[in-house]
Amino acid sequence: MFGIFFGPFDWLLLPGMLLGFYAQMKLSSTYSRYSQEPVGSGLSGAQAAREILDQAGLQEMPVEQVPGHLTDHYDPTKRALFLSEANFHGRSLAAVGVAAHEAGHALQHQAAYTPLHIRMALVPAASFGSQAALIILVLGYLLVMFRVISPHLYRDLLPFAIGGYALAALFQLVTLPVEYDASRRAKVQLLRLGVLRREEYSAVDAVLSAAALTYVAGLVMALLELLRLVAIFRGMDDRD
Repeated sequence: MFGIFFGPFDWLLLPGMLLGFYAQMKLSSTYSRYSQEPVGSGLSGAQAAREILDQAGLQEMPVEQVPGHLTDHYDPTKRALFLSEANFHGRSLAAVGVAAHEAGHALQHQAAYTPLHIRMALVPAASFGSQAALIILVLGYLLVMFRVISPHLYRDLLPFAIGGYALAALFQLVTLPVEYDASRRAKVQLLRLGVLRREEYSAVDAVLSAAALTYVAGLVMALLELLRLVAIFRGMDDRD
């Protein structure tokens, strides 16, 4: 019963944990390296994003600064770009690449890119599902431990937790094409507008590829956690 948290199926998570650690280290080292290399055009991340948006007819879309490290994002509900301080003001290859990537999401929204709209629709369900799953697992564990509910009832609740994690995994799956397509659009626009020189392309590609790897790791981890819970549930069922 309590193998939910520490049990024989925990080894299933190991590949995801290792990939996640590698992805974070890769992103950190790649971003740090290219944040020290100035972009030939001399534009800041905010200016590069502004250039891409303006050329796409999105002159009214704001590009704003937010605190934090690599907190850059596009908010489809506000239709605005938010760049971390380093990337907003930075004139490095890394800053321009990250800022352009976020502008790529704005271009997706403008073009009604289907995976982006699916991801937007999944946000509330995936958020609710993952939170509900965690509540079921943790609260259910405590209620069984204090004999408030029976282990049998806890087992019957597990499919709802599995369903919650399935929604989270689906969200991660849909996120992958969205992120890779945003990077593709960013690199095309950077070259087309002359913000990036051809010889600088590989550096920006390295930064965006490293960032994309973190999403791959997130999907792998979500799928492995889902597999672990299914294995635990089936193991409980077999013991009845």
